[in-house]
Amino acid sequence: MGLSDDLELQPLLFGLFLSMYLVTMLGNMLIILAVSSDSHLHTPMYFFLSNLSLADIGFISTTVPKMIVDIQTHSRVISYGGCLTQMSFLILFGCMDGMLLTVMAYDQFVAICHPLHYSVIMNPCRCRFLVLMSFFISFLDSQLHNLIVLQLTCIKDVKISNFFCDPSQLLNLGCSDTFTNNIVMYFIGTISGFLPISGIIFSYYKIISSILRISSSGGKYKAFSTCGSHLSVVSLFYGTGLGIYLGSVVSHFPRKLAGASVVYAVITPMLNPFIYSLRNRDIKRALQRLLHRTA
Repeated sequence: MGLSDDLELQPLLFGLFLSMYLVTMLGNMLIILAVSSDSHLHTPMYFFLSNLSLADIGFISTTVPKMIVDIQTHSRVISYGGCLTQMSFLILFGCMDGMLLTVMAYDQFVAICHPLHYSVIMNPCRCRFLVLMSFFISFLDSQLHNLIVLQLTCIKDVKISNFFCDPSQLLNLGCSDTFTNNIVMYFIGTISGFLPISGIIFSYYKIISSILRISSSGGKYKAFSTCGSHLSVVSLFYGTGLGIYLGSVVSHFPRKLAGASVVYAVITPMLNPFIYSLRNRDIKRALQRLLHRTA
């Protein structure tokens, strides 16, 4: 299990992944602290954003610390139980990211299409319910993957061509019929991937329809700018995630997908805080106030 067999690249990979991990932790922790400490950000949108940052911390912490330790100790071994545990948490936090992005799209839809009823529809109880449902669906998805892998009767190869326990590759390690595994992978991918994407697409279809009915160009720009950060994160997350998840089922060269896996599992959680903070004046002000208080 690993990204490269080249020993000369190991120090570079160690420094690179350690830096990205620390930047990710710092960026997401700052978002959480800014939202929790500033009363102006106690709104549904920022409540979902802070939960997204929490999920991103869990997502990257599932894979990168193990990889950093392995590079430092020159080890590429992971136990069967450890692999199942890593896979479970990876799917849990990855699916949680996707579900929260769908919930945030719904929040944007309500804010733009039903502004007069926004406070009633997105009340605190409903916001907490949406987050809990996202967690429950993600947990169910991860346990379903675990159940499928545990059904494998034997393991024909113990080499994983990635830096984490990729669920699609784990299914292909068994001696059972690969066609059945592929069907299972596409089915689960449809549930955990395409259904949330369908919700996002529907929400933005309604949002764009409402924005186009706004007469002033300034109003249109303001409405579109509020959605820009979310759309950027959605495109990055789902573009790489679904490509890896479904492409690894049919690919005969899984090592080629390792680069895309880095974007999905490492770079996306790292960029999310920057995408939201750089395009959001409220977050910028909250971070400045937070830094002033700590200084």
